[in-house]
Amino acid sequence: MTTSSVLEKHLVQDLPYLARHPYVARVGGWRVEDYLREAPENRRWEFAYGEVLMYSPATAEHQRIVGFLYSLLSHYGRPEGFDVLLAPAAVQLAEDLIREPDISVFRPEDTPKVTGVPVKVLPVLVVEVTRPSTRTVDLVEKAQEYASVGIPEYWVVDLPRKRFVGHALEAGRYRVSELPRGCWVSAVLSGFWLDVAWLWQRPLPDVQKCLQEIWGTRSAPTD
Repeated sequence: MTTSSVLEKHLVQDLPYLARHPYVARVGGWRVEDYLREAPENRRWEFAYGEVLMYSPATAEHQRIVGFLYSLLSHYGRPEGFDVLLAPAAVQLAEDLIREPDISVFRPEDTPKVTGVPVKVLPVLVVEVTRPSTRTVDLVEKAQEYASVGIPEYWVVDLPRKRFVGHALEAGRYRVSELPRGCWVSAVLSGFWLDVAWLWQRPLPDVQKCLQEIWGTRSAPTD
């Protein structure tokens, strides 16, 4: 039995409370080569400074938001040459740091190098849809990491609190904007803007209609 299988068996059978509630489990004593050999392809695991982080399964609401944003970014960015990947695609940020963002967007000139496991090209835009169990990881740990390696733009969708947290890199640090409503204008996808209210609609709005609004104006509407 592999190490990863033992860990998952331990979570499910020996830690029933943890396994039945949203969690982030951290296990130390790992090397990056262990992570790359053992991490399952169908589960979201990350490697950070000698620890493996294992996440509880995502909710349906989480997946709908990720799918909506992935569709928007893919349809808008790919004709311009941007590449867009979904988790659990592993992105190596540093020698001892591998994250699996919900969505990663890569600039056109880097697209031919976006290959293999882990991807060793830095994205220009990262998106995380957070939940109570991952809020500190997403808003604190990952924000610091993404800024330190120079990722220009980082979005966090805080679904339970209905707020969009946009991060724009300025002089090596993120300028942070919290938006319960209004529009976020992307710095890396020219002409792309996101109406934050779309994220809270149930059901989510039609992707093509949203794209038509974006393509039709190429600038965010004002209140």
